[in-house]
Amino acid sequence: MREKKSAETRAKILEAALELFREKGFAETSMREVAARAKVATGLAYYYFASKDAIVLAFYQQAKDDLGPLLETAQKGRKLEARLAAMIRVKFTYFEPNRKFLGALMGHAADPASPLSPFAAESKDVREQDLAHFARALAETETSVPADMASQLPKILWMYQMGLILFWIYDRSDGQSRTAQLLETSARMVTTLIRLGSLPLLKPARKAVLDLVAILES
Repeated sequence: MREKKSAETRAKILEAALELFREKGFAETSMREVAARAKVATGLAYYYFASKDAIVLAFYQQAKDDLGPLLETAQKGRKLEARLAAMIRVKFTYFEPNRKFLGALMGHAADPASPLSPFAAESKDVREQDLAHFARALAETETSVPADMASQLPKILWMYQMGLILFWIYDRSDGQSRTAQLLETSARMVTTLIRLGSLPLLKPARKAVLDLVAILES
């Protein structure tokens, strides 16, 4: 009973914080305001979340748990292009209520040293789930991948996805129609490049891509 009440209190504080982040922005919201919105003492809010960063990390974890079954539904079909597009559309749909908040968060998350960065150790579980889904899409569509890129291609696809999400966050077109067009066109281009990537002629290009991945990771 106590554990259930504790989980409910934590969830209430998390939801209150997300509401305020959507309304006011991340930087403009204080923990005191979060506690007031959740109708709990400020000390209790700090008991469950040591900081606003901890709240965002909890949001990432919740998104990971919620998205797991949704991404499973996107893992259908024998064409990599269709799977990539379906997986990324799932993300757009899920994060739509928090698009404005994610945009406001970018100033913090863009810093590689920040725990909120997509590359940070704190978000490793979320990142690894995504990488596993991209690896599965490659394997189940029997996509031919050059040996020198096999271990890195899921990561490259993850970075491609992150670029699209960033574009989507700042897309001001009606219903983010420009993002939909970009996704359709780029998914086709990416899968074509993967198919052509095995050609010996493209070995220097593959090395350049792997060098770029190494730079980004470092």
